[in-house]
Amino acid sequence: MTSHANSPAPNATGGTQTMSRSRATAIGFVAVLLWALLALFTVGTAPTPPLLLNAICFAIGGTLGVIWTGVTGGAGKLRAVPLKVYAFGTIGLFGYHALYFSALRLAPPAQAGLIAYLWPLLIVLFSGLLPGEKLRAGHFIGGIIGFAGAALIIQGGGSGFDASALPGYLLALGCALFWSGYSVLSRKLGDIPTEAVAVFCIATAVLSALLHLATETTQWPVGLWGWGSAIALGLGPVGLAFYVWDIGVKRGDIQLLGVSSYAAPLLSTLVLVGFGIAAPSWSLGLAALLITGGAGLAARASLKK
Repeated sequence: MTSHANSPAPNATGGTQTMSRSRATAIGFVAVLLWALLALFTVGTAPTPPLLLNAICFAIGGTLGVIWTGVTGGAGKLRAVPLKVYAFGTIGLFGYHALYFSALRLAPPAQAGLIAYLWPLLIVLFSGLLPGEKLRAGHFIGGIIGFAGAALIIQGGGSGFDASALPGYLLALGCALFWSGYSVLSRKLGDIPTEAVAVFCIATAVLSALLHLATETTQWPVGLWGWGSAIALGLGPVGLAFYVWDIGVKRGDIQLLGVSSYAAPLLSTLVLVGFGIAAPSWSLGLAALLITGGAGLAARASLKK
């Protein structure tokens, strides 16, 4: 993989500033920790419909970015970003989260979350198809192991197939395919300033709100826990995470970040079990190990030159 981590990073005023590779990688890893809380807070916002939740969270995340851009004086750089990039970023953020929120409404959160977190593995597999990259045996073996974990979840760990949860499982799989495809294709867009993420978020919030009004029944988050979860989503997993991830993949060690992102599904499952939202079981634990282990094996293959 190609990294521009050693080149000077543009600052908000158009000059350059020096950020070490290790520091940028550490900043990017914050996103992985925040995404581990995505399922927990999403469950807490029920029964808010997916598009309305999208609108609320991205309005908060976008506002954070606008404030940061204004304070650092980076608004001028946004005019140089092509419209196709804004469209691409908006579709990526909107599509992934609309699918994710929908999946967690229609299927058990832990299982749907694990299937959705196949995206790190799929990124490794898809990236091997890019020019200059090569798919190795480890990629294929890791892919088989990871999908075995997803199959175990869908089959209920031997307890029988739950047909009622199938729509949620399929949405979660679509979510993984969507984000991995978006992430790989985004490499072809060149270096885009992190400030552009704020525009992605605001545009996603507006699009989600319009589609919500046309297709959904309004149900706001309920009580302190519901609103607290929605705000926490907007501040963290659906807000700050995108900005720090952007910094990490552009200026840090992108391969190390890719490996670290495989911890997200396991951490997410542990959080759900810890809060009593998911019951611990051998099938859930085995599925988490298969998905995480398969992705790690594929990552190891990617790190070989």
